[in-house]
Amino acid sequence: MSFLPRTDRSWTAQWVWTVDRMTVGAVAALIVFGIILIATAGPAVAELNGDHRFHFLFKHALFLPVAICIMAGCALLSPVQVLQTACLVGAGALLLTLVTALVGPENKGAQRWLSLGVIGLQPSEFLKPGMAVVSAWLFAHYRIVIGSRALVIAAGLLAVVSGALLLQPDVGMTFMVVSVWFGQFALAGMPALGLAGLFLAAGTGGVVAYFGFDHVSNRVNAFFDGSGGDRYQIGRSLESFKQGGLVGQGPGEGAVKETLPDAHADFIFAVLGEEFGLLVCIAVVALYGLIVCRGAFRLMTEENLFAFLAVSGLLASFGLQAFINMASALEVIPTKGTTLPFLSYGGSSLFAASITLGFVLALNRRRDGQAEVL
Repeated sequence: MSFLPRTDRSWTAQWVWTVDRMTVGAVAALIVFGIILIATAGPAVAELNGDHRFHFLFKHALFLPVAICIMAGCALLSPVQVLQTACLVGAGALLLTLVTALVGPENKGAQRWLSLGVIGLQPSEFLKPGMAVVSAWLFAHYRIVIGSRALVIAAGLLAVVSGALLLQPDVGMTFMVVSVWFGQFALAGMPALGLAGLFLAAGTGGVVAYFGFDHVSNRVNAFFDGSGGDRYQIGRSLESFKQGGLVGQGPGEGAVKETLPDAHADFIFAVLGEEFGLLVCIAVVALYGLIVCRGAFRLMTEENLFAFLAVSGLLASFGLQAFINMASALEVIPTKGTTLPFLSYGGSSLFAASITLGFVLALNRRRDGQAEVL
């Protein structure tokens, strides 16, 4: 990058030379795949819904520049600014999640969306990066400064967030938030007895979710014995991978997008498998793995406990979401309606993923001297 020499002290040059360019490259590749997939899957789904053929592609073209600016802006933040931004994002998302659960329109038995004119907003998506960073700060301060009070606050925050999500209800999102919180709890070196107690509570919560929410029991039953629930979508998804084979049927040549109403979102991985084949699917999985592993590798020399825990939580949230989407499409786990970051259509998902990786890039940047200790 001779046009930006290392001696250049401008903020642009400093950002370019300190940011993890390998992660940026992997994200850029996922964005390109996302554009291609929405271009091929979007028209068919739009016609199924009675919309303009390029409805989803046009909206994605509007969302994408905003998402890139969000990620670039977040990547410029200092650790203190990351925490401040996460507090604002998390508080706003929690408030809007509660509002959505109370007055949001019902869709498929849940209230998860707010209608903002021409676009819809899923506030719970933004709870993930906000919760990961704020919990990291509380866990770091449990070890460094204010002791058990921070742990009580962190547990209380988890209870409030989980309660807000279950009001919608969104059991899958609750699972992701709780799982990341548990992981950060363990990495912070919390007492083994407390960790065991929380796992017991989580197991109890899983049993309650199974018996308390019909859609949860239907999906679990369908996964284990093929009963209780409509298996049409997962059946079509599995068939698409079989039809795609090693190299796929070619862009636009697949049939799964013609029959699945969520082919552009929750089942975008099935479209990828049918039209581009196993080899490209492996390449996409490798890109997600690269982002997570690269971020984890850069943490090996991180001395700031807050940054270590925050990046760990953010990467776990990002990687877990990608895994759940792909594993659901392959019926490795019970189906869960979640998007594939940067590939699926959806403004809320795209913006939340951009915030997540923007925070990761900010906290993983190389800095001269001692990193800020929070």
